[in-house]
Amino acid sequence: MEVIGSSLELFKKGGLVMYPLLLCSLLVVTIAVERYMVYRRAATDDKKLLHELMVSLDRYDWEGAKKACAGAGGVTGMMVARGLENIRFDACDLESAMTAAAAQSAAKLRNKLGYLDTIVTLSPLLGLLGTVIGMISSFSIMNIKAGQPQAITGGVGEALVATATGLCVAVMALIVHTYFSHWLDTIITGMEECSAVLIEAKRRSDRRETA
Repeated sequence: MEVIGSSLELFKKGGLVMYPLLLCSLLVVTIAVERYMVYRRAATDDKKLLHELMVSLDRYDWEGAKKACAGAGGVTGMMVARGLENIRFDACDLESAMTAAAAQSAAKLRNKLGYLDTIVTLSPLLGLLGTVIGMISSFSIMNIKAGQPQAITGGVGEALVATATGLCVAVMALIVHTYFSHWLDTIITGMEECSAVLIEAKRRSDRRETA
């Protein structure tokens, strides 16, 4: 209870900007939880899927490749399955179908990451604004209470609470943004590897039928 009371007292000392900073921190936590659930559903064991695809596609076993995609799940499995549905078309049409599916999936996964980027920039600015307002109050105290340095230094200390809070929120948002950006890059890389394998298998199949 003492910790909670101290935190509330510190929050009040930060001034009005602490309320938007609190909102930013809650947004970061909410986005982090929501994106984690989305990314976890979207994730695919790319190494396992790639191995199963290579085994099936070496034999031009399109049905076996479809079963591998269904078992793998995730956005990579869905994208390759979309390509296998268009396997009767030429390689260019197949690549276009998978590119469209990959772009749609990546856009959904990238959703809300822009908010984190905005919070990274906005939070320190809000903290700085709170500090400036606090400093103005401190200089007012300086004029009124000349000869009482403790009143001035106390006001400056309170003003710096907002800056510290803003930096903490920005750091938290940056860590979350970096984590999901790296996860997104990993998913996109897996989609590119699996699509390349399928397109190459389709081209081999077309050359064999032409020969």
